[in-house]
Formats: sequence, C-alpha cells, structure tokens
Amino acid sequence: MSESPLAGSEVGGGAEPLEWLALARGTLDRAGERRSDEAFLDAAWNDPRTRVLVLRDGEVNAIIDPDPALVLLPPADAPPGDRYFLGLDEDGTAYFAVTGPLPAVEGARAAGLRRIGALLPDRDSGLLTHAVALEHWHRSNLYCPRCGTKTEMRQAGHVRHCPNDGTDQFPRLDPAVIMMVTDQDDRLLLARGPQWPADRRSILAGFVEPGESLEQAVAREVHEEVGLAVEDVRYLGSQPWPLPQSLMIGFMARADGTLPLVPDPAEICDPGWYTRDELTEAIEAGRIVAPGPLSIAAQLIMRWYGGPLPKMPLF
Repeated sequence: MSESPLAGSEVGGGAEPLEWLALARGTLDRAGERRSDEAFLDAAWNDPRTRVLVLRDGEVNAIIDPDPALVLLPPADAPPGDRYFLGLDEDGTAYFAVTGPLPAVEGARAAGLRRIGALLPDRDSGLLTHAVALEHWHRSNLYCPRCGTKTEMRQAGHVRHCPNDGTDQFPRLDPAVIMMVTDQDDRLLLARGPQWPADRRSILAGFVEPGESLEQAVAREVHEEVGLAVEDVRYLGSQPWPLPQSLMIGFMARADGTLPLVPDPAEICDPGWYTRDELTEAIEAGRIVAPGPLSIAAQLIMRWYGGPLPKMPLF
C-alpha cells in the first residue's frame, strides 16, 4: 500500500479566517422563501424603489471613476429579458437582474466581473457575482439532462423545470480547493499552469472529486501536482468564482521542503519554494506576476506574506 499523501496530525483544525474576499462580500438577504411568491415578485417589480441590474454575456454597465459602482435602473427602464430576483436590502428594497442589451448610460461603460469585482463596494460586488453566476447557468442548461426537453425558468431564476418529466434542475457549483502550502522554514510553494504566461505564479488548486472530503482533496491535489504529502490542513475561507461556476475553498497546509518537487507536467510548471524576500525581489524585478486581489489565491498569499504584495494588480 502506498503512503497516504495526507501525513498530518491535525486535519481541518481552526485558523483565523481570511478577512476580505472580493466576491464573498454580498450584503443582501437573498430571501429564497420569496422566489415562489408570484404576488410578492410582481409587487416588487412594480415598486419604483426596486433596482435592476442589466447584464449581457457577463457584462454590465458600471461607473469606473472616481468611485466604481454598478448602474442600477428602475424596473420601468429595464429592457425585456430573463428576470432573476437577487434579494432585499435592509430597507426592503428589492433587486433584480435582467438579461438584455445594455442601455446607453452617460458616464458608464461595459465591464465584467474580472474587471470590477474587486473594485466595487460590498453590495454591488455581491449583486454582480450572483447575477453573473445565474446568467451563465441558464445559458448553459437550457435542456433537461434526462430527456432533452427545453426547460422553463422557475423560482425567479433559481430553478429550471422540465415540463415533460417534471424534474427540477438547480444551479451547479463545482467545488475546488486552493492551498497555501508552506514548509518547515515558512517558505511558500508557488507554481504555474502550463497554459499560463511564463512569469505567472500562484498557489496550487484543484477540483474536489466524488466521494472526497475537502481535506482529502487538498492532500490529493498537492501529491498529484508536486509529489508532496501535506499535514496540518486548515480551512481559511471560501468565495464563489462564477468564471464560470466554481466555489473556491481556501486552505493552508504544511509539507516537507527538503523533499524534491515532482511536478505533473500536464498540470504544473516551475514549482518552487519562496521566502518573503525572494518573492519580493522576483516581483520587483518583473520575473513574477502574482494573482490580482479578485482571487482567493491573492488573499491566501498575502496572509503568508503579511500584507499587500509589491506591484499588485488592481484586478
């Protein structure tokens, strides 16, 4: 029997959570119990206080300077299209998203989640993340997976119903673990994917497999990608990543830095251990470009680094 890649003493123990995650800042009450209440939805849509986010293929109108913000319209100004109920704020104002052509708005321009997700205030970041995830799911799941019948949107955009066999389909999420792996000298393990530019580096990540716990996925992915066993696996935070449909679940773990790194060339290039001084020098010299703050990868790296990275991209 081969040695388990999970060689730790304490697995899944507590650790201080990440303080800020760009796409996990939504402030609305999603009010899921109101999604089937047609009288409530009709009244909310006809309330002039209600605000609507118009999106098309993942892009929305946004004000970029000086203070980034979404352009939100009253329902009377929204184009026709699929309508998703996104929730209620603390004052009872309802928010919807509508898919359709972006109306011309003076001072605004089209932008996507990658461009502005980390720049928006909390409410707007949550609205855009929710709406982009729903739009992608509807666009990619128009037909029943059991019988092939065209499905119908239900529950204010959160269910697709098959009129032929009566089944309901719900938005899909693909859970993925992402790991800040350090060694006994507190060095950080970084690598790049084969498809990335030569100067890009990030931490290891991978999708959770069927029948696998999150901690087991951390251990398997590190072992598969660089040949190391990990210990002391600890959860730090999670955020949605609707690009297109992942949920990124962040962990820290430790590995033996004296052992050779054995990368899987199909998934990993240029793995290496970095001290803080080495990473600082590589970034400042332009040999490494780190992830932008939109990603949980950047927040995990900054947890280890102790603050913002030099030359950190805005997004």
